[in-house]
Amino acid sequence: MAAAGGPVLWRRLLGLLPHGRLGLAALLGRLSDRLPLGRDRRSRRSSWLLLAPLLTPAVPQVTAPSFCVCPEAAHRFQWIRNLVPEFGVSSSHIRVLSSPTEFYELMKEQIKTAKQRVVVASLYLGTGLLEQELVDCIEETLERSLQASGPSDFRVSILLDFTRGSRGRKNSRTMLLPLLRRFPEQVRVSLFHTPNLRGLLKRLIPERFNETIGLQHIKVYLFDDNVILSGANLSDSYFTNRQDRYVFLQDSPEIADFFTELVDAIGDVSLQLQPDDTVQMMEGMVHPYQGDKTAYCEVANRRVMEVINAARTRQELHSQTFHGRRSEGDPLLPQRDPNAGGDQKPEPDTWIYPLIQMKPFGIQIDERVTETLLTEAERGARIYLTTGYFNLTQAYMDLVLGTRAEYQILLASPEVNGFFGAKGVAGAIPAAYVYIAHQFYSEVCCLGQQDRVRLQEYSRNGWTFHAKGLWLYLAGSSLPCLTLIGSPNFGYRSVHRDLEAQVAIVTENRDLQQQLHQEQEQLYLKSGVVSSSTFEQPTRYVKLWVKLVTPLIKNFF
Repeated sequence: MAAAGGPVLWRRLLGLLPHGRLGLAALLGRLSDRLPLGRDRRSRRSSWLLLAPLLTPAVPQVTAPSFCVCPEAAHRFQWIRNLVPEFGVSSSHIRVLSSPTEFYELMKEQIKTAKQRVVVASLYLGTGLLEQELVDCIEETLERSLQASGPSDFRVSILLDFTRGSRGRKNSRTMLLPLLRRFPEQVRVSLFHTPNLRGLLKRLIPERFNETIGLQHIKVYLFDDNVILSGANLSDSYFTNRQDRYVFLQDSPEIADFFTELVDAIGDVSLQLQPDDTVQMMEGMVHPYQGDKTAYCEVANRRVMEVINAARTRQELHSQTFHGRRSEGDPLLPQRDPNAGGDQKPEPDTWIYPLIQMKPFGIQIDERVTETLLTEAERGARIYLTTGYFNLTQAYMDLVLGTRAEYQILLASPEVNGFFGAKGVAGAIPAAYVYIAHQFYSEVCCLGQQDRVRLQEYSRNGWTFHAKGLWLYLAGSSLPCLTLIGSPNFGYRSVHRDLEAQVAIVTENRDLQQQLHQEQEQLYLKSGVVSSSTFEQPTRYVKLWVKLVTPLIKNFF
């Protein structure tokens, strides 16, 4: 093993600069506080990864505003608002859900009571009875809206992935066509098609494998001013026995407006489903795989960044107006009275930051924020990170191994992996994840960091595991003050190929912190600690051909 000094250490430290965006002076100031970094992992990157740029668009990178961490601020994560809008809410409007059944029943309830809008963004919609029941709920709500006096302004907007939503004879499109035919003025179904799947590549890759090139992976479920943020898709297993995470934001119009505009923006650059099951682009819009790729990506970048920047401007003006009027003692501004009743809106004690990652369009906000959180986590802080598909990017692995916080990483055991028991090549994917986890665990052991970085495997009979996210406990705290929840898996696909969105929730409220802590504990309680003996079990056996192929294809799953 290479020594943790000399040229190797300097290359590692300099390699952190683009990830954490730290100044050189700040980085050198922390040199004495860093743990040994060990071998230069970057030197072992497969040359096959050089193929990845061939599938990524040549669009200019978005230059986000510079920022720095402010530990002395009201809360130390306010630097995130230099990149995205900051939504202040009351913790009383936030509820953490725990089960697929609770998620499904809430979805139906919210659809039935919606008065203005239902907005759905998901990878796909399944074709079973439970999914049909959801569609029926939407249809009933649409019918009820037409029975009201006067013209109805109720709208339904659904955003799915084109390749996944078009797979098979019965698919997401055929499930939604009846709605589109009956309510053409009120229903919009948009199917995102990645610009990277085009030409010869599109013609040669089989249907089931073309999804590896890139997807619409965002999961947002919105009903009037209420929002469910999750990593769950709309299919029967996600409603019954596939564990995910879910946060319900109630009475949050600014957040609901933001995600409505975001889904609309992606919908505008997506294929529009027609009542005859054909698709077409909006008039004047560049086609994602038939038109010029660079032009398409630039248009998409502009549309999405318009949403982000407009929301930032609105929230900054709102914040300035609120604090300015309060400091002047404006009698028109409601003052907080803890003894008052009625519908008085409580002051915010929780902040929501939407983090968007769309590398095909040159948008890398989620990546920047996640890397900075990992970089800045202090000694004694604890980070619980979970993903259904353990395949961290090289940058994330370097930061986990080279920074100071304690990590507990929860991943799926082979038996609860969504690909377990699949036919053909897909059936080997759980073994590939075992191989990746074994390599990472070996690196942890080589660096002597088993006490600081621990792996745990989720195992639950009859269930699969799809939860992803992060909980951050500051040094000396028994409760988390920040969580990340949404669609990203912290892997290469999430960072480079797919459209992703999650939120950072920062809270000062102890009750909400307790909810988040209980959520984390419930997930980790169903897990076992990974040790060297774990990989000696018969169920962890990895065939030679899987070991050989995994480095070549790991960036596609």
